Amino acid sequence: MYSHDDEPRRGNGGRRALGWLLAVGLIALMAWGAWYGARDLLGMNYADYSGSGDDEVVIEVSEGDSVRMIADTLERADVVASSRAFVVAGDDNGDVNAIQPGYYVMRTRMSGEHAVEAITDPDARVGNLQIRGGIKLDDVTHSDDTVTRGVLTRMSEASCVDLNGESDCVEPRELREAATETDLTELGAPEWLADAVADVDPERKLEGLVMPGVYDVDPSWGARELLTEVLTTSARKLEAAGLPGSAEDVGYEPYEVLTIASVIEHEAVENDFGRVSRVIYNRLDEDMRLEMDSTVNYVLDRPDVRTTEEDRAKPGPYNTYRNTGLPPTPISAPSMEALQAALSPEDGTWKFFVKCEDNGLSCFADTYEEHKENVRDAQARGVF
Repeated sequence: MYSHDDEPRRGNGGRRALGWLLAVGLIALMAWGAWYGARDLLGMNYADYSGSGDDEVVIEVSEGDSVRMIADTLERADVVASSRAFVVAGDDNGDVNAIQPGYYVMRTRMSGEHAVEAITDPDARVGNLQIRGGIKLDDVTHSDDTVTRGVLTRMSEASCVDLNGESDCVEPRELREAATETDLTELGAPEWLADAVADVDPERKLEGLVMPGVYDVDPSWGARELLTEVLTTSARKLEAAGLPGSAEDVGYEPYEVLTIASVIEHEAVENDFGRVSRVIYNRLDEDMRLEMDSTVNYVLDRPDVRTTEEDRAKPGPYNTYRNTGLPPTPISAPSMEALQAALSPEDGTWKFFVKCEDNGLSCFADTYEEHKENVRDAQARGVF
């Protein structure tokens, strides 16, 4: 027998256990929520695609872009699902900090890791145009069958891009036609330069107007846009060099100075630029023919370093062995160094020079007799 007071208190332990379980669960839920929130706050949660991507697209990296700014560009183009996916993937790849301004072929819907690998691959960059001093407007096939690609060809190549199995390029003829049929001021050339080439051979009016340097061009541009980019940039380079104003110091028109610089570029190594410049001015001032092989070579089908008697006997506006004065246009793109030499020739009375050293340096002379002696010496030593 037992009384009611002695009856076991069933269920109290179970309720306590359930309470503990609920409490632990609530704490775990709160901890998970705090952790998840912290991940969001710290940027540890982010969207990311998987795989190497779908359609090819071109994106631009601008001057001064940080890794985060590049990541934002990629997100806007749907290359990556989030900028964070690219930034996190880039933490393990030091090359991402060396990405240069320019245009890059990427794919839409790439994982952050694949996007980093793609944009740091040198083959991803497109639209990179490099012009060096001495490059002519058109291709030059030399006597040994080697070919130096001209400005128009290099611009065309920079415009080419392969996207999703299709290739698109602006052809050299399109560039020439755009330059021939358009007032150059509409393409970014300064008025003084456009006026100077108004009466020259239309096929050659771009010669020497594209200054050496590195240009980034959008492969989606047409001929006019490409020309506008390079001519506008070249105009700034010419202004920085002192043209047109500084031409007054040497007593010639700015376009003539540009032509002189292009001849200097082909006639000497850089250490001799200033003295060759002086020879040209001294000859011009005394109405002497320039007698420069570089101008004769300009119009030859297969030029060599030196010209023959037959070459020098051919009539034409670029033959400075037959004509007095400058050729009608520059003969190539002059470097900034050659342009500075044309604006600031060294002091001297030289009128002749000949290559006399294996390193390309020349010997200079005031008289023809001195010059002939320099030539004989150079020939005896096998230099000329």
